[in-house]
Amino acid sequence: METQIRDIVARYFNPSEIENVGVFNGRVIITLQNAAEDAAKTKAVEAEVGALEGVSKVSVIYTVAKAAPTLRPEIEKWQVRGVKKIIAVASGKGGVGKSTTSVNLAFALSKLGQKVALFDADIYGPSIPTMLGFEGVAPISYDGKTFEAFEFKGIKSMSIGTLVDRSQPLIWRGSKACGAIEQLLTDTNWGEIDVMVVDMPPGTGDIQITMSQRLNMAGAVIVSTPQDNALIDAVTGVNMFKRVDVPILGIVENMSYYVCPHCGSRADIFGHEGAQTTAAELGVPFLGEIPLHIDIRANADAGTPIVLAEPDSPYTKAYMEIAAKLLDSLK
Repeated sequence: METQIRDIVARYFNPSEIENVGVFNGRVIITLQNAAEDAAKTKAVEAEVGALEGVSKVSVIYTVAKAAPTLRPEIEKWQVRGVKKIIAVASGKGGVGKSTTSVNLAFALSKLGQKVALFDADIYGPSIPTMLGFEGVAPISYDGKTFEAFEFKGIKSMSIGTLVDRSQPLIWRGSKACGAIEQLLTDTNWGEIDVMVVDMPPGTGDIQITMSQRLNMAGAVIVSTPQDNALIDAVTGVNMFKRVDVPILGIVENMSYYVCPHCGSRADIFGHEGAQTTAAELGVPFLGEIPLHIDIRANADAGTPIVLAEPDSPYTKAYMEIAAKLLDSLK
């Protein structure tokens, strides 16, 4: 079918512009590179491909090839003292459980013997202070120049939320937001840290690109749900990190399924294995599934992440397995 789809697309776009055609579970994702966006052509391709037998949905994504290296000076990196490895936990859109995943992976890595820090860079919805119990608490500075990291159950943490009033809309341009993030990251006394988990803002805008370029990131984890819309955004997130030379450590499928506590039956509310199939299509690791369960949400809101509150639960086991895969990748 992929060949048939490529032939259709080639009638509307230059064959050299067809970067990739992915077909899985009735869903088709067509990625065009360096093609001029054309609404009429896009609509025609979606209609013609969508008429093929077995195709339920068609998405056309426009990308730009990474520019060839130039002789311009290297971008100056932010120096985060004492931190050996930095992992970005990101998502193409909000509402997929990125922050909850960040927190539980941080504690899972800690349980695996790592000295862990958790940095909340999500300026649009900094929720780490709530999950770790320091919401509304200003950071401490003994010398007027540096901040002391918050500590909770062996994890060191700092959040952009300590600088803003969460009840008010944050109206910051990218440069101001990046300046605040840089200040918190570089002026915090982290001590000796093996792995820092960075809860990134959702999306692929200026802040995310700047952070990816200015931090020495060991890799990125993409969080998605099985929904088609979330997966399309996840593809965009993967492509963004690839463009700025940040390795993709893998994709996590959050809210993967729901198990009824009364009858034990499983319901794939948002679809099934979408993230796993997308990871295979993109050639990146699939790290695992996290189920949809009220205990995960309730413990996050209560400041007792599930990895700590229910260490023997299947949910904790899922996070621990993902954390183990991440450590293997970092080695």
